[in-house]
Amino acid sequence: MQRRFGNLDDVQPAGLARRLGAMIYDGFLVAAIWILITGLHLVLMRYVLGVPPEQIGVGMVQVVSLRLALLLGAFAFFAFFWTRGGVTLGMQAWRLRVQTLDGRTISQVQAAVRFLVACLSIAALGLGYLWILFDAQRRSWADIASGTRVVVLPKPSK
Repeated sequence: MQRRFGNLDDVQPAGLARRLGAMIYDGFLVAAIWILITGLHLVLMRYVLGVPPEQIGVGMVQVVSLRLALLLGAFAFFAFFWTRGGVTLGMQAWRLRVQTLDGRTISQVQAAVRFLVACLSIAALGLGYLWILFDAQRRSWADIASGTRVVVLPKPSK
């Protein structure tokens, strides 16, 4: 069930610089997850399936299965945080939150669309994120496609 956020009047659309900062933070976390997944994949291939050491990483099945596992691992990371509280750890550090247009946590479908379009945005040499500079509402392609927005949260009061 989607949770409604409070203080919706105190948020503003996030700019490109903050988003890039959060992406760098989250990139380190995803890299750590990928290292873990790669190690588990190696163990699975070598010790469970009995692939000889010289054949590790050789063959279409091994390559495709590892790439799919890495992609699913990254999606699981983002979807978990986006659908729970709207913030990844990197977004929390930069005081960002992803939410629906009416101020709720996003759904699994919206998270999947955001993730896929974000991958396409990066594959298009970052054009999907540079779009923020030209959009009046500071939306990226992922925001537009998923019907979400990324907002800057106010500084917590002391």
